[in-house]
Amino acid sequence: MKQREIANTGVRVSEVGFGVWTVSAGWWGEYSDEQAATLMRQAADLGVTFFDTAETYGNGRGETVLAHAFPGGERDRIVIGAKFGYDWASRDPNQAGHREAPHRFDVPFLDQALDASLRRLDTDHIDFYQLHNPRMDHLLLDDVWTWAERIKASGKVRSVGVALGPAIGWLEEGLYAMEHLPIDGVQMIYNALELDPGRALIACAERTGKSLVVRVPHSSGMLEGHYTAETKFERGDHRQHRPKAWLEDGLRKIEQLEFLTEETGTSLGQVALRYVLQSPTVVSALPNTYNADQLVEFAAAGGQPVLTEAQMARIEELFESNYGLPQRVAGAVAAR
Repeated sequence: MKQREIANTGVRVSEVGFGVWTVSAGWWGEYSDEQAATLMRQAADLGVTFFDTAETYGNGRGETVLAHAFPGGERDRIVIGAKFGYDWASRDPNQAGHREAPHRFDVPFLDQALDASLRRLDTDHIDFYQLHNPRMDHLLLDDVWTWAERIKASGKVRSVGVALGPAIGWLEEGLYAMEHLPIDGVQMIYNALELDPGRALIACAERTGKSLVVRVPHSSGMLEGHYTAETKFERGDHRQHRPKAWLEDGLRKIEQLEFLTEETGTSLGQVALRYVLQSPTVVSALPNTYNADQLVEFAAAGGQPVLTEAQMARIEELFESNYGLPQRVAGAVAAR
């Protein structure tokens, strides 16, 4: 597994990472703590070092299950990405559903939240700490960034970033963060079916010397290549709430991407990861991984040949024409 460095910080992450959201939040099916930990340990055995989580995933479970997978002396095997900014503990978990928790940014609360995350993660430091799904007014809070520089200086955090969301938008926030804030990287949604605003954010990262982490590289599973017109999602799976047109149009689109698997001799899931890793500003891609077979497939993606200029251009041409389809559905919805 190849490694890339987050913006001159000394923090090196695996090109293919592991999104702990999948196995801790209940949006992709239910996993016991031991099932989740086993999958994460298997990922590490395949060379995955970067594990991205958040305090909101399962109301703290996304952090405790990661600590369970890599206890004590095993902490040095992994690089941890975590997130802050939500006051999730103040809401009734029985009424939360898939709705966002309220944000909160006063410094005493942020100090408490960081210390609570460190306890749940059973570690003395977080490698990449990200402001979770901020709006523009949150980015303008000077106290937050003074605090972020302080916690870096303290050693509790090695690098700081912004995780954009909850949906695929937030271009203005991403550009502002990279151009004006003391951050090291940005996490964004980007994949071969959803190029924007990723293309503009990549261009900005190239100008500013920032790093990018990509989530949803398979467009909520569409680019794994396993969906059919009969695909049904289990109760509790967030994809169950997608309109039927999302599945129908997605299948028509990936039919037109078959040239990639034919020309590269790799799986669609691997090509999708290779696509988002094409830019050197993207240091890691975080696929949603549900089983050991996927781990083997995805972990091998970084070693596949880079795509040619002609292949990249063809993907952009298809995107610009919406694959010849009417625009019926919006982009990915991923409230991570």
